[in-house]
Amino acid sequence: MKSTMGLANKVALITGGAQGLGVAIASRFAAEGATVFLGDLKAETGEDAAAKIRAGGGKAFFVTLNVTDEASWISALAAVEKETGRLDILVNNAGINIREPIEVMKVENFDAMLAVNVKGPFLGTKHAIPLLRKAGGGSIINMSSVCGLIGHRYTTEAYTVTKGALTLLTKTIAVRYAKDNIRCNSIHPSTVNTPLVRELFKDPDRKAERLGEVPLGRLASEADVANTALFLASDEAAFINGVALPVDGGTTAG
Repeated sequence: MKSTMGLANKVALITGGAQGLGVAIASRFAAEGATVFLGDLKAETGEDAAAKIRAGGGKAFFVTLNVTDEASWISALAAVEKETGRLDILVNNAGINIREPIEVMKVENFDAMLAVNVKGPFLGTKHAIPLLRKAGGGSIINMSSVCGLIGHRYTTEAYTVTKGALTLLTKTIAVRYAKDNIRCNSIHPSTVNTPLVRELFKDPDRKAERLGEVPLGRLASEADVANTALFLASDEAAFINGVALPVDGGTTAG
């Protein structure tokens, strides 16, 4: 049987696409034939990332996007439709974590996290659904976390609240819009080996505690997460809907 993992002729918008996991996902999608739009506020970084994907033979564009602002979503998706005439995949990847425990968490910081981590995917889904429906269906992928599945002893309460909300937003969209052939799934990574994490792990105790909770004994890589997103975006996952998929080396299995 021929594999359908490729994304030829598919169009994807990835939020937080200028760097980190966003770039990794966009690059992976582009390598499989998708036209990718990197949505972000960091224009120079995003333009550079899109240029690198194009230099490697992929089709990539940068689009300015503030995920907390509804008008920005409308403008970004209008740009996608103007350029390609369609949208097949939305990856709600943008997220922030302000590391303040609940007893000292500033209300304005909690509001900021809710705005990016919950309101952002909510607005993106709201405005992507009509385009996905017009295309005959598609895939929405929400970047949650192991903290959207369990209470995590090393992570602050506010982050867990936002990622838990995203988990159930995913399931609600999945059951409501399946009739339109729109699938919605969430990815739940454990700690991912990013530049920020490598900086945090200069503290050997913090590194030991995080590695100690992963049965496979290593961090998730950006490729681990990007490959999972590729699967969920592809026709190989045509019957996968409403799933909260851990990419955690067994962290949430215990």
